Amino acid sequence: MQQQLIARLQQLKPIPVEDQELIVKAFEPMRVKEGDMLLPMRSVARQLFFITNGVLRIMAQNDKGSEVTYFFLKENQFCTILYSFNNNTTAEESIQAACDTELLVISKNNLLALYEKLPYLKGMIDQISQHTLMEKIKTRNAYLGYDSSERYRLFLERQPEVALRVSLADIASYLGVTPQSLSRIRKNIRRG
Repeated sequence: MQQQLIARLQQLKPIPVEDQELIVKAFEPMRVKEGDMLLPMRSVARQLFFITNGVLRIMAQNDKGSEVTYFFLKENQFCTILYSFNNNTTAEESIQAACDTELLVISKNNLLALYEKLPYLKGMIDQISQHTLMEKIKTRNAYLGYDSSERYRLFLERQPEVALRVSLADIASYLGVTPQSLSRIRKNIRRG
């Protein structure tokens, strides 16, 4: 698990072996089951997660009280509610395991201590986080202007590995349709 994290970081630049050891020791392995809440809504994000296997979803409640999935994050991505994590503020979003997931986790305090020892690491993690954020926005924007059937087709095209692992209810909430509508859409696509 830890080598996956090191490999992801080294996509940006080589990391000396002694620094790799510090990084590996700072992150704790964690396994969560589908549905487990990693960050409840209206709490402060105090952990940074690195996904080694599985899918997490970032979600919130809409004004009607229904859950809405904003994003799915998968292997080799960092996950937290960045604004809450950086500013010690309450998050309106929550983080939940969308399927059984394996993670590496580090507390904010331990991450700041690691940055003290390895100042270049902050730039690397910030760069990966920025890239992930841009990808999330790009993916989300790709669905704008399409009807629900087209959004589902695009989702299958753009995120097939997520589609195979998360519940239909989570996909429906992500696409902004009811589970019943998604069921009809899926039947029509199979027939067509």
